[in-house]
Amino acid sequence: MFSGCAGALETLRIQFDRQHCIRLPQVVEPELAHLIQREIDKAEFYKRVHKDAGVPPPVDLCMTDNNTSGLLYFLINDPFLFKLIQQITGCPQIGCFSGAIYRLVPGLGYDSWHNDVGEHRMVAMSINLSTDIYSGGILQLRDKNSQRIVHEVANIGVGDGIIFRISPDLEHRVSNIEGTVARTAFAGWFRTEPDFLSVLKKDSLSLSQDRLVST
Repeated sequence: MFSGCAGALETLRIQFDRQHCIRLPQVVEPELAHLIQREIDKAEFYKRVHKDAGVPPPVDLCMTDNNTSGLLYFLINDPFLFKLIQQITGCPQIGCFSGAIYRLVPGLGYDSWHNDVGEHRMVAMSINLSTDIYSGGILQLRDKNSQRIVHEVANIGVGDGIIFRISPDLEHRVSNIEGTVARTAFAGWFRTEPDFLSVLKKDSLSLSQDRLVST
């Protein structure tokens, strides 16, 4: 994960302020990313339609929650990463990161212009977990009123994260996937709430209750 000097951090701050978006290398280290990729290849996916996220509604394949998604969820909810994101983006205190592993398959999945405002979301992150270099699949951000594209970036480095601003004034989409290689990512949002520890306690309580019921 990023461990640069104060000057590098200031450069990222300036880039984010100007572009609303930065690349953060190796949010997931390569060795771990390759292990996760192998587990993803064995996982189940289901078709997901985002009914309130653009016209036409975006469609992708979402991985069913399993131990791999749980591992990523735990790793990304890291106080050090939260502090780094706050320093770069200037967002308020982060309560948690929530997201899912999803896949855009050429000719099947697509995205539409939308914003993710709501549910205490402040900043989004997409981590590339694709097993090969895909074509297309460029993240684009535009001004909502003028529809002028303010930044676009392809994230093809395995384990690299793209961090971008969530705002009523901005919309984003992923351009169509071309060729034959699917685009796979772990994507979600840094949110002010709920607090990660409270989510863990709630999940642990639910698991304990389920065990009691089963016995």
